[in-house]
Amino acid sequence: MVRLYTDQLNIGYGERLIVKNLSVEIPDKKITTIIGANGCGKSTLLKAATRIISHQSGSIVLDGEHIAKEHTKILARKMAILPQAPESASGLTVGELVSYGRFPYQTGFGRLSKKDYEVIDWALEVTGTIDFKFRPVDALSGGQRQRVWIAMALAQETEIIFLDEPTTYLDLAHQLEVLELLQKLNREQERTIVMGADKTISVVENFDKQLYVFGNNWGRGTEILYQEMKLEMPKKVKEMALKAGYYALSLEVLPEYAGDYVIFSKNTDTDNSFQQTDTYKNIPAVKNKQVFEVNAKEFYFNDPQTLEYQLDFFVKNLGSK
Repeated sequence: MVRLYTDQLNIGYGERLIVKNLSVEIPDKKITTIIGANGCGKSTLLKAATRIISHQSGSIVLDGEHIAKEHTKILARKMAILPQAPESASGLTVGELVSYGRFPYQTGFGRLSKKDYEVIDWALEVTGTIDFKFRPVDALSGGQRQRVWIAMALAQETEIIFLDEPTTYLDLAHQLEVLELLQKLNREQERTIVMGADKTISVVENFDKQLYVFGNNWGRGTEILYQEMKLEMPKKVKEMALKAGYYALSLEVLPEYAGDYVIFSKNTDTDNSFQQTDTYKNIPAVKNKQVFEVNAKEFYFNDPQTLEYQLDFFVKNLGSK
């Protein structure tokens, strides 16, 4: 089922178009991740989809209605957005910040009702921040603050939540904490979640009991991912594999070369038992189910026919889960 989609959408600033002729459907009750390099228009798209900025032409449709025609409070009851850099919450307690999520339901002088307080406590419980309710937001860690902002979005009681790079500036532990929370919200609350993210991606292959990671011109989809889609490779991959084209590595250091997403070019006729080790299973991309296995023999080359096959695979599999 699709509740939200765009049709021939153009978004820009002045005469400069950032998003051109974009037609996309957002799957309902799924997590959709919009990935791409800095400046490709991820944040611009999210802002337009939630009517923070206007689009120049085309349409954004939610539940059969153009969002440009929706009343602001009605729209705010259907979708919430957490910007990349939320405004400062200086001087506010956690409970006070989360209460802002009840704005679409307030009338008159904006007093909170019994229902409002119940929803606020529910959002704090779901995000594991109820114990922080009376603490200043500024006193929390990065991961705790991000969970509180998500609680505010939940307090809007919307079925669709947009998040612009929700793990930016967080260390790895806090990134996993936030991502696990979003997966829980999707799985248990059936929330539709749309995220923009500057993600890294690695291409890994196991051949003759040796692991390899690849640069941007060594087949296996690297030309599509890095040259055409402009996706980023992890820093270690860039340092060791970009110039040479590939780099041999051991299982022990594989986590250092694994991006947020991993394309595993798998040879089924070789020993792949490393996938059963704790080292592999604890890689964030593995834990987050962001490893995509491909047939190494079908992905090996970079001739036009293979490139078309690779592109089709990436379009179908990357970004929506």
